[in-house]
Amino acid sequence: MKDWTGKRYWLVGASEGLGAALAQQMSAAGAHLVLSARGRDRLERLAARLPGPAEVLPVDIADDGSVAAAARALGEIDGVVLLAGVYWPMRAQDWDSARGVTMADVNFTGYLRVLGAVVPGMVDRDRGHIVITGSLAGFGGLPGAIGYAASKAGTMALAECLHADLHRTGVEVQLVNPGFIRTRLTDLNTFAMPMLMEPEEAARAMFRHMNSRRFATSFPAPFAWLFRFGRFLPQWLYVRLFA
Repeated sequence: MKDWTGKRYWLVGASEGLGAALAQQMSAAGAHLVLSARGRDRLERLAARLPGPAEVLPVDIADDGSVAAAARALGEIDGVVLLAGVYWPMRAQDWDSARGVTMADVNFTGYLRVLGAVVPGMVDRDRGHIVITGSLAGFGGLPGAIGYAASKAGTMALAECLHADLHRTGVEVQLVNPGFIRTRLTDLNTFAMPMLMEPEEAARAMFRHMNSRRFATSFPAPFAWLFRFGRFLPQWLYVRLFA
Protein backbone atom coordinates (compact mmCIF):
# COMPACT_ATOMS: atom_id res chain seq x y z
CA MET A 1 0.00 0.00 0.00
CA LYS A 2 1.23 3.50 -0.83
CA ASP A 3 2.03 6.00 1.88
CA TRP A 4 -0.64 8.70 1.64
CA THR A 5 0.39 10.60 4.76
CA GLY A 6 0.57 14.33 4.02
CA LYS A 7 0.24 13.84 0.24
CA ARG A 8 -1.74 16.69 -1.28
CA TYR A 9 -4.34 15.51 -3.79
CA TRP A 10 -6.81 17.52 -5.85
CA LEU A 11 -10.16 15.71 -6.14
CA VAL A 12 -12.20 17.21 -8.97
CA GLY A 13 -15.84 16.19 -8.70
CA ALA A 14 -15.74 15.49 -4.98
CA SER A 15 -19.03 16.87 -3.68
CA GLU A 16 -21.16 13.70 -3.86
CA GLY A 17 -21.36 10.09 -5.00
CA LEU A 18 -18.12 8.33 -5.86
CA GLY A 19 -16.06 11.50 -5.33
CA ALA A 20 -17.28 12.08 -1.79
CA ALA A 21 -16.87 8.40 -0.90
CA LEU A 22 -13.33 8.34 -2.28
CA ALA A 23 -12.51 11.50 -0.31
CA GLN A 24 -13.42 9.60 2.86
CA GLN A 25 -11.12 6.72 1.89
CA MET A 26 -8.17 8.96 1.04
CA SER A 27 -8.60 11.21 4.05
CA ALA A 28 -8.68 8.22 6.39
CA ALA A 29 -5.42 7.05 4.81
CA GLY A 30 -3.75 10.38 5.68
CA ALA A 31 -4.00 12.40 2.47
CA HIS A 32 -4.39 16.19 2.49
CA LEU A 33 -7.26 16.87 0.09
CA VAL A 34 -8.25 19.80 -2.09
CA LEU A 35 -11.95 19.30 -2.81
CA SER A 36 -13.45 20.72 -5.99
CA ALA A 37 -16.85 20.82 -7.67
CA ARG A 38 -19.08 23.67 -8.78
CA GLY A 39 -20.92 24.21 -5.49
CA ARG A 40 -19.13 25.36 -2.34
CA ASP A 41 -21.78 24.33 0.22
CA ARG A 42 -21.62 20.57 -0.34
CA LEU A 43 -17.83 20.69 -0.47
CA GLU A 44 -17.69 22.47 2.87
CA ARG A 45 -20.05 19.93 4.44
CA LEU A 46 -17.88 17.11 3.09
CA ALA A 47 -14.68 18.76 4.35
CA ALA A 48 -16.20 19.02 7.83
CA ARG A 49 -16.90 15.27 7.86
CA LEU A 50 -13.43 14.15 6.79
CA PRO A 51 -10.99 12.85 9.42
CA GLY A 52 -8.00 14.63 7.85
CA PRO A 53 -7.16 18.09 6.49
CA ALA A 54 -9.15 19.33 3.50
CA GLU A 55 -9.36 22.55 1.51
CA VAL A 56 -12.36 23.67 -0.53
CA LEU A 57 -11.74 25.01 -4.03
CA PRO A 58 -14.88 25.44 -6.17
CA VAL A 59 -14.35 25.07 -9.91
CA ASP A 60 -16.44 24.64 -13.06
CA ILE A 61 -14.33 22.48 -15.35
CA ALA A 62 -16.49 23.47 -18.33
CA ASP A 63 -15.23 27.06 -17.96
CA ASP A 64 -11.69 28.04 -19.01
CA GLY A 65 -11.55 31.01 -16.63
CA SER A 66 -12.76 28.99 -13.65
CA VAL A 67 -10.11 26.31 -14.20
CA ALA A 68 -7.37 28.92 -14.67
CA ALA A 69 -8.37 30.67 -11.44
CA ALA A 70 -8.44 27.38 -9.53
CA ALA A 71 -5.03 26.44 -10.87
CA ARG A 72 -3.56 29.73 -9.64
CA ALA A 73 -4.99 29.14 -6.16
CA LEU A 74 -4.07 25.47 -6.06
CA GLY A 75 -0.31 25.53 -5.70
CA GLU A 76 1.80 22.38 -5.94
CA ILE A 77 0.06 19.03 -5.59
CA ASP A 78 1.17 15.42 -5.45
CA GLY A 79 -1.77 14.08 -7.41
CA VAL A 80 -5.07 14.77 -9.12
CA VAL A 81 -8.15 12.54 -9.29
CA LEU A 82 -10.66 13.41 -12.01
CA LEU A 83 -14.16 12.27 -11.03
CA ALA A 84 -16.42 15.01 -12.40
CA GLY A 85 -19.12 13.94 -14.81
CA VAL A 86 -22.59 14.70 -16.11
CA TYR A 87 -25.08 12.32 -17.68
CA TRP A 88 -28.48 12.28 -19.28
CA PRO A 89 -29.89 9.26 -21.15
CA MET A 90 -30.13 10.22 -24.81
CA ARG A 91 -31.10 8.26 -27.91
CA ALA A 92 -30.32 9.50 -31.41
CA GLN A 93 -34.08 9.67 -31.93
CA ASP A 94 -34.39 12.11 -29.00
CA TRP A 95 -31.34 14.26 -29.69
CA ASP A 96 -30.74 17.13 -27.27
CA SER A 97 -27.82 19.21 -28.54
CA ALA A 98 -27.38 21.26 -25.36
CA ARG A 99 -27.14 18.18 -23.15
CA GLY A 100 -24.91 16.35 -25.61
CA VAL A 101 -22.45 19.22 -25.77
CA THR A 102 -22.49 19.59 -21.97
CA MET A 103 -21.60 15.92 -21.53
CA ALA A 104 -18.71 16.29 -23.95
CA ASP A 105 -17.56 19.55 -22.37
CA VAL A 106 -17.51 18.19 -18.81
CA ASN A 107 -16.69 14.50 -19.23
CA PHE A 108 -13.90 14.96 -21.78
CA THR A 109 -12.92 18.55 -22.56
CA GLY A 110 -13.18 19.50 -18.89
CA TYR A 111 -10.59 16.86 -18.06
CA LEU A 112 -8.28 18.34 -20.69
CA ARG A 113 -8.65 21.75 -19.06
CA VAL A 114 -7.74 20.43 -15.61
CA LEU A 115 -4.87 18.31 -16.87
CA GLY A 116 -3.50 21.28 -18.78
CA ALA A 117 -3.23 23.08 -15.45
CA VAL A 118 -1.35 20.33 -13.60
CA VAL A 119 0.48 18.02 -16.02
CA PRO A 120 3.22 20.45 -17.11
CA GLY A 121 4.27 21.01 -13.48
CA MET A 122 4.33 17.28 -12.79
CA VAL A 123 6.41 16.66 -15.90
CA ASP A 124 8.87 19.39 -14.88
CA ARG A 125 9.21 17.89 -11.38
CA ASP A 126 9.19 14.32 -12.76
CA ARG A 127 6.76 13.46 -9.98
CA GLY A 128 3.00 13.13 -9.70
CA HIS A 129 -0.03 10.88 -9.79
CA ILE A 130 -2.93 11.26 -12.25
CA VAL A 131 -6.12 9.22 -11.80
CA ILE A 132 -8.81 9.44 -14.47
CA THR A 133 -12.35 8.08 -14.15
CA GLY A 134 -13.64 6.46 -17.31
CA SER A 135 -16.63 4.11 -17.53
CA LEU A 136 -17.59 0.68 -18.78
CA ALA A 137 -19.81 2.66 -21.16
CA GLY A 138 -16.69 3.94 -22.88
CA PHE A 139 -15.67 0.56 -24.26
CA GLY A 140 -18.15 0.73 -27.14
CA GLY A 141 -21.27 2.33 -28.53
CA LEU A 142 -24.44 1.69 -26.54
CA PRO A 143 -28.12 2.47 -27.07
CA GLY A 144 -29.38 5.59 -25.34
CA ALA A 145 -25.86 6.81 -24.60
CA ILE A 146 -25.30 9.58 -27.16
CA GLY A 147 -23.00 12.03 -25.44
CA TYR A 148 -22.06 9.96 -22.42
CA ALA A 149 -20.50 6.84 -23.99
CA ALA A 150 -18.68 8.91 -26.61
CA SER A 151 -17.30 11.37 -24.05
CA LYS A 152 -16.14 8.55 -21.78
CA ALA A 153 -14.47 6.78 -24.71
CA GLY A 154 -12.51 9.98 -25.33
CA THR A 155 -11.61 10.24 -21.65
CA MET A 156 -10.32 6.67 -21.60
CA ALA A 157 -8.24 7.26 -24.74
CA LEU A 158 -6.85 10.40 -23.07
CA ALA A 159 -5.69 8.33 -20.10
CA GLU A 160 -4.10 5.79 -22.43
CA CYS A 161 -2.22 8.54 -24.28
CA LEU A 162 -0.92 10.01 -21.01
CA HIS A 163 0.18 6.58 -19.85
CA ALA A 164 1.96 5.91 -23.15
CA ASP A 165 3.89 9.17 -22.82
CA LEU A 166 4.65 9.04 -19.09
CA HIS A 167 4.98 5.37 -18.12
CA ARG A 168 8.78 5.57 -17.93
CA THR A 169 8.81 8.79 -15.94
CA GLY A 170 8.08 9.70 -12.33
CA VAL A 171 4.50 10.67 -13.23
CA GLU A 172 2.09 7.77 -12.67
CA VAL A 173 -1.15 7.57 -14.67
CA GLN A 174 -4.08 5.34 -13.75
CA LEU A 175 -7.51 4.74 -15.28
CA VAL A 176 -10.61 3.51 -13.44
CA ASN A 177 -13.65 2.26 -15.38
CA PRO A 178 -16.64 1.66 -13.09
CA GLY A 179 -20.01 0.27 -14.02
CA PHE A 180 -23.32 1.48 -12.61
CA ILE A 181 -23.01 3.39 -9.32
CA ARG A 182 -26.06 4.52 -7.37
CA THR A 183 -26.10 8.33 -7.69
CA ARG A 184 -28.55 11.06 -8.67
CA LEU A 185 -27.29 10.57 -12.26
CA THR A 186 -28.06 6.86 -12.49
CA ASP A 187 -31.42 7.61 -10.84
CA LEU A 188 -32.35 9.03 -14.27
CA ASN A 189 -32.19 5.56 -15.82
CA THR A 190 -35.46 3.73 -16.33
CA PHE A 191 -33.86 0.41 -17.28
CA ALA A 192 -32.44 -2.34 -15.06
CA MET A 193 -28.82 -1.66 -14.06
CA PRO A 194 -26.93 -4.94 -13.56
CA MET A 195 -24.58 -5.15 -10.56
CA LEU A 196 -25.43 -1.65 -9.35
CA MET A 197 -22.81 -0.53 -6.81
CA GLU A 198 -23.12 1.79 -3.84
CA PRO A 199 -20.67 4.74 -3.93
CA GLU A 200 -18.76 3.42 -0.90
CA GLU A 201 -18.24 0.01 -2.53
CA ALA A 202 -17.03 1.62 -5.77
CA ALA A 203 -14.72 3.95 -3.81
CA ARG A 204 -13.10 0.99 -2.08
CA ALA A 205 -12.45 -0.67 -5.43
CA MET A 206 -11.05 2.58 -6.84
CA PHE A 207 -8.78 3.19 -3.86
CA ARG A 208 -7.45 -0.38 -4.03
CA HIS A 209 -6.46 0.30 -7.62
CA MET A 210 -4.82 3.60 -6.65
CA ASN A 211 -2.69 1.63 -4.19
CA SER A 212 -1.54 -0.72 -6.95
CA ARG A 213 1.00 -0.23 -9.72
CA ARG A 214 -1.40 -1.22 -12.52
CA PHE A 215 -2.52 1.25 -15.15
CA ALA A 216 -6.21 0.35 -15.58
CA THR A 217 -9.00 -1.42 -13.76
CA SER A 218 -12.63 -2.07 -14.69
CA PHE A 219 -15.30 -3.19 -12.24
CA PRO A 220 -17.46 -4.86 -11.12
CA ALA A 221 -16.44 -8.23 -12.52
CA PRO A 222 -17.87 -10.17 -14.34
CA PHE A 223 -19.98 -7.29 -15.72
CA ALA A 224 -16.76 -5.54 -16.74
CA TRP A 225 -15.55 -8.59 -18.65
CA LEU A 226 -18.60 -8.37 -20.91
CA PHE A 227 -17.70 -4.81 -21.94
CA ARG A 228 -13.96 -5.42 -22.25
CA PHE A 229 -14.32 -8.46 -24.47
CA GLY A 230 -17.25 -6.99 -26.37
CA ARG A 231 -14.85 -4.73 -28.26
CA PHE A 232 -13.28 -7.80 -29.90
CA LEU A 233 -16.56 -9.13 -31.28
CA PRO A 234 -17.58 -8.76 -34.93
CA GLN A 235 -19.68 -5.62 -35.29
CA TRP A 236 -22.84 -7.49 -36.25
CA LEU A 237 -22.61 -9.62 -33.10
CA TYR A 238 -21.74 -6.65 -30.89
CA VAL A 239 -24.82 -4.75 -32.08
CA ARG A 240 -27.02 -7.79 -31.56
CA LEU A 241 -25.78 -8.25 -27.97
CA PHE A 242 -25.54 -4.63 -26.83
CA ALA A 243 -28.09 -2.74 -28.90
